[in-house]
Amino acid sequence: MLYYLFQYLDQYFDIPGIRVFQYITFRSGMAILFSLLISTIFGKRIIDFLRKKQIGETVRELGLEGQNEKAGTPTMGGIIIIISTLIPVLLFAKLDNIYILLLILTTIWMGAIGFLDDYIKIFKKDKEGLKGRFKVIGQIGLGIIVGGILYFHPSVTVRDTPSILLETETISKYDVKSTATTIPFFKNNEFDYGQLISWMGDGYENYVWLIFIPIVIFIVTAVSNGANLTDGIDGLAAGTSAITVLALAAFTFISGNFVLSNYLNVMYIPNSGEMTIFIAAFVGALIGFLWYNTYPAQVFMGDTGSLTIGGIIAVIAIAVRKELLIPVLCGVFLAENLSVVLQVSYFKYTKKRYGEGRRIFLMSPLHHHFQKKGYHESKIVTRFWIVAIFLAIFCVISLKLR
Repeated sequence: MLYYLFQYLDQYFDIPGIRVFQYITFRSGMAILFSLLISTIFGKRIIDFLRKKQIGETVRELGLEGQNEKAGTPTMGGIIIIISTLIPVLLFAKLDNIYILLLILTTIWMGAIGFLDDYIKIFKKDKEGLKGRFKVIGQIGLGIIVGGILYFHPSVTVRDTPSILLETETISKYDVKSTATTIPFFKNNEFDYGQLISWMGDGYENYVWLIFIPIVIFIVTAVSNGANLTDGIDGLAAGTSAITVLALAAFTFISGNFVLSNYLNVMYIPNSGEMTIFIAAFVGALIGFLWYNTYPAQVFMGDTGSLTIGGIIAVIAIAVRKELLIPVLCGVFLAENLSVVLQVSYFKYTKKRYGEGRRIFLMSPLHHHFQKKGYHESKIVTRFWIVAIFLAIFCVISLKLR
């Protein structure tokens, strides 16, 4: 909103200094400052409100040290992250940008699913919360919407600029619809999902959405569930997500800047740079939330926060054509997911074969395994953060690894 106000003031009153609002870097800086202030200042008030309404965590008996001390800690703190993200975005971003609108939709959609899950757990006294199939239906619904918009919307393009460009040519005429993505660590690092059905012959381009949209659904579902599983000890999900999103901010800023993307030989995506403002607000919200969520936590994010975080990360990665980096960039989420899948699968297999279930880990998800081994949760969280930093740096330097 402020962007349009200052654009109007600059156009009609020519006030000195007003033009700084044209720059993504300035608006991103303002967005992260505002989100930090909102989450730290108003976060306490939200926590007090949640405590007053007795919106506390019900702790399941898992035999973990310090577990019972967390009973009654306010949950649904993901509301802090959502509010602290959306307000700066509404103030500083271009609200007619399709990528910004898509991320706002993702935040509200996944936040609503998570909120409903937490509501059922707390007020309906149902520890299972929202049934798994309804969560999946919600994630699939978002995946269909995101995939459909990214595939069909005319503003979602990539620039296929020739190596030799005449001075008289209009460069925007090279903006084309494409389902190309980036394959990390390869020299010719672009892959078009359309190649998967090229065997269909002439006209196969009209049916690429049949491949693209299911891929988007899978990514949104996998990453949001991974973030949900990671939210098990104080500060783990928020901290690792902030690190991951900072790496995505680098990709987004470069992909949305013609000069930088051309220099680094990265796919240029017109209008995508505006997502940097959303990411800045999101990072500020996560860091501000950590003020209250680090050990010992004063508030838990609940599914309201964790599902939202996962959905946002997935959509940003898909939008900047870096979804194939997710297994590395979101390596912590992947490890948590895999630990549960392996644990359950191996238990069922051994029970069927030997008559008794056996386990690979002492407990899953993975962070509980280390808790069972006697590590303090603050040490586990710090080490997971270090792993996330390593993975994020590795992904960023992949820009030059060909």
